[in-house]
Amino acid sequence: MLETKLPRRDALGRLAAGLAAFALAGPACAADFPTKPVRILTPFPPGSGPETVLRLVAEKLQRRWGQPVIVENRPGANGFIAIDAFKRGATDGTDLIQLDNVHLAAYSHLFKKLPYDPARDFEPLAPLFRAYFFVTVAANSPYKTVGDILDDARAHPGQLNYGSWSVGNPVHLGTALLEAMSGTQMQHVVYKETSLLYSGVASGELKFALGTMATAGALQRAGKLKFIAITAPTRQPAFPDVPTVFESRGPEGYEISGWTSIAAPRGLPKAVTDKLHQDIQAALAEPDIRERYVTLGYDPFPTTREQFTAFIAAESAKYAEVVRRAKVSLD
Repeated sequence: MLETKLPRRDALGRLAAGLAAFALAGPACAADFPTKPVRILTPFPPGSGPETVLRLVAEKLQRRWGQPVIVENRPGANGFIAIDAFKRGATDGTDLIQLDNVHLAAYSHLFKKLPYDPARDFEPLAPLFRAYFFVTVAANSPYKTVGDILDDARAHPGQLNYGSWSVGNPVHLGTALLEAMSGTQMQHVVYKETSLLYSGVASGELKFALGTMATAGALQRAGKLKFIAITAPTRQPAFPDVPTVFESRGPEGYEISGWTSIAAPRGLPKAVTDKLHQDIQAALAEPDIRERYVTLGYDPFPTTREQFTAFIAAESAKYAEVVRRAKVSLD
């Protein structure tokens, strides 16, 4: 067999041309992405607040991309069913997943062994929303402030109860943070359904619970619950009369929120992940989605990808401390 050797200059020239063509191909492919239907898996059940937002965004993306965007519900098992389906799915960016703060920032501290690696399996693209919680009590509750709750908890260690829908969710961990920062000890009661949880607060079965407009707003509007504080750093424009936890005689610096995001598989070309980020942000900026956020009590949460990565790292550090202080484990 004869072997033909190119002169060194010609070989380098062809290599440079090939690299240049490859560099140009990335953005070109990204501009055309996607060229087939996209599936977005969600661990949230149909009709829930986070899932409702995702479907609105999916409709916007479908029009923008000219490709079907299918939302597939895979609720249950702490979100692990949806995550497993995502990990077995397409790796070219046409399979995406909706995740919330516990999946990306808390579960790694709660479980000794997870069926996924937050850092290796996901490329967080953009947050969909951020929701601060209200401290909810029954309409006829004697508690007027968060300080009243904490005073009662100090007087009756381990007896005052609060609720959430599982161990390790943002409402549970957010209240555990309140306990840690106030030096109190309370009793966590788990309800299977959020509707039963807030009905339990309204009836006085539970002393209080953290809740959003999406989960507790209906009972608050019906006059069965009242909001005595919000877990945000400042008062919110939609509820100017509801004080922050600190203003309500709670610990200074206390803040907790829930948030969800869309993530892609790790390892996609940067041009593709940048396009996904930009298109999701553009969808979220449309007026009808902003209007829906008002009814759901969600806040827009626009960030760059770099800012979002730093935010997730800070959230993870916060939850690590909460879990350590509260000695919470799901294993």
